[in-house]
Amino acid sequence: MDSDSLIEARGLTRRYGPNLAVGDLNLTLRKGEVLGLLGPNGAGKSTSMKMLTGNLAPTSGDVLIRGISLRESPQLAKRHLGYLPEQPPVYPELTVDEYLGFCAGLHGIGKKQRAEAVADAKRDCGLTHMSSRLIGNLSKGYQQRVGLAQAIIHRPDVIVLDEPTVGLDPIQIREIRSLIAELGKNHSVILSSHILPEIQAVCGRVMIINAGRLVYDAHIDAHLGKKGLVAQFANAPAASELQFTGVQKVDIGPAGRFLLELADGADPRAELVNAAVQRGWGLLELRLETRTLEEIFVELTSGDATLREAA
Repeated sequence: MDSDSLIEARGLTRRYGPNLAVGDLNLTLRKGEVLGLLGPNGAGKSTSMKMLTGNLAPTSGDVLIRGISLRESPQLAKRHLGYLPEQPPVYPELTVDEYLGFCAGLHGIGKKQRAEAVADAKRDCGLTHMSSRLIGNLSKGYQQRVGLAQAIIHRPDVIVLDEPTVGLDPIQIREIRSLIAELGKNHSVILSSHILPEIQAVCGRVMIINAGRLVYDAHIDAHLGKKGLVAQFANAPAASELQFTGVQKVDIGPAGRFLLELADGADPRAELVNAAVQRGWGLLELRLETRTLEEIFVELTSGDATLREAA
């Protein structure tokens, strides 16, 4: 485990009888990363999050948090973690201050330091003006903020968030996303979601899980927006004839359209047009397109996807 790695999961597997929930998951989180764990409902995201945070024992595999085994030294390893499950673990009969003070005590923060820790968590999560309010009287969005505050009150290296915007209205979703992006400046974050815009809005790296297995792992900027050419001809050439400068791969899609995967910075449109005129291909369509996270997600989660991409 290198010095920049905060979490390293090795071969995490969870079975329920004969059913595989998560299979052979390997994951590394480094300092300053905001990692999005994406997948359709039932893909194994929540099971993965529970294993990563020590709330569910894996059938096999282990998690190292700052080099400490979660299996062998759970209490020591969990000191470096903050966790917000899908349902915030709040007590509605307590005020915000009472609840956060209680959480600070659970994390071993001394009595003399608790007031400052509570104040800092409230400030970071936009809760300062809610100090004396009963949590049960707060909106869903503010209850999520309280949940985030308890996850960061002990200033952990890693914050793990499971579906943090479920059940919120659009304004609350935007506020929570902004808050997560801000937290990501001082903490490393793992964010689980099945909402694509959420991952794209706040994460620098994305992992896609489908049917309990990892099918994609890449930095978002590395693959999203990657250009390709779509071309259609009246007299279609052989795919080998379209291997122009900068063309990495040629696929044949629906209706006889060709999809040319391009290297970064490549644009062989002029070369293709000249060839089409000279060889009588009869060019009917030519356009640049970019690859979106939605296209990658649909490609890998519909049917038997086995693709893995390295960051």
